[in-house]
Amino acid sequence: MVVRHIVTRLATAVILLLLAAPLTVDAQPTGKVYRIGVILTAAPHETGHLFKALNEGLRELGYVEGRNVVFERRFAEGRQERLPALATELVQLKVDVLVTGSNQVIAAVKQVTSTIPIVMAVSRDAVGAGFIASLARPGGNITGLSGDPAPEIIGKNVELLKEAAPRVSRVAFLWNPVPPGAGSYKNVAESAARSLGVTFQSVEVRGRNEFEGAFAAMVRERANGVVVAADPVTWGPRSQVVLLAARSRLPAVYVQREFAEAGGLMSYGPNLADQFRRAAIYVDRILKGAKPGDLAVEQATKFELVINLKTAKALGLTIPPSLLLRADHIIE
Repeated sequence: MVVRHIVTRLATAVILLLLAAPLTVDAQPTGKVYRIGVILTAAPHETGHLFKALNEGLRELGYVEGRNVVFERRFAEGRQERLPALATELVQLKVDVLVTGSNQVIAAVKQVTSTIPIVMAVSRDAVGAGFIASLARPGGNITGLSGDPAPEIIGKNVELLKEAAPRVSRVAFLWNPVPPGAGSYKNVAESAARSLGVTFQSVEVRGRNEFEGAFAAMVRERANGVVVAADPVTWGPRSQVVLLAARSRLPAVYVQREFAEAGGLMSYGPNLADQFRRAAIYVDRILKGAKPGDLAVEQATKFELVINLKTAKALGLTIPPSLLLRADHIIE
């Protein structure tokens, strides 16, 4: 009797489970597919490794493209004037989060939305540029990462140029004056040059078609070294910038390692791909309900020094051993 009672109870349990199974499947909520907008100034082939880093960072957090996340990617192809229209297009698509790179992009997106969360994968002096109230409490709908703690980083690049090429007596500063906060970097570069007893030459570029004239002006004014500011105008067509520096026989220091990898003499600054990977953390927290204005902006704390010895040799430079010892990566 006891055995029969147990069998009866087991049979009843199995029947109840079978009856409940369809109900359980039907009750499963459909997983939300998040729409993430990504807007960059450069062209797709120039920024592919950055988007890959963002995608990898999101995948590590459980977001798989085509399954629970889709990307709306927009590229200005080096034409800054296209940014407002591209930003408006993404806002009209009602993306859940906007991921941006460079101050030009942040400024354009900020003009068209005050509600959609904006994650800065790259920014320069975000407080000084007026994007956020403070690093600790950004407020509003913008948060993310700061590419450098302050404009003083460009002063370090001037010092590195002088250390690598002690004969530099006139340094040209290649920069784009358009982005918010750009002027502060130019001021720091000029101050650093003068403190080293080096004559300063400001050379402005606002578009990719101005590089030839810019380097011609450097040669004409007898500059014998150049520091290139971080900006999409120069970063996208970096191979062209590096080539013109080589043709002009000018030792050059850049902020991003991509320039050194393209043949530039030296770079010192944060790793852009790493910043895009870390931007995924902000995207994840926002999609889970966090408010952008409550998420502190992360400052870059690690700066890479990359030296290209092939280029140094071509320029007839002998990099001091003390500088080589400090390098994070040496291209031979």
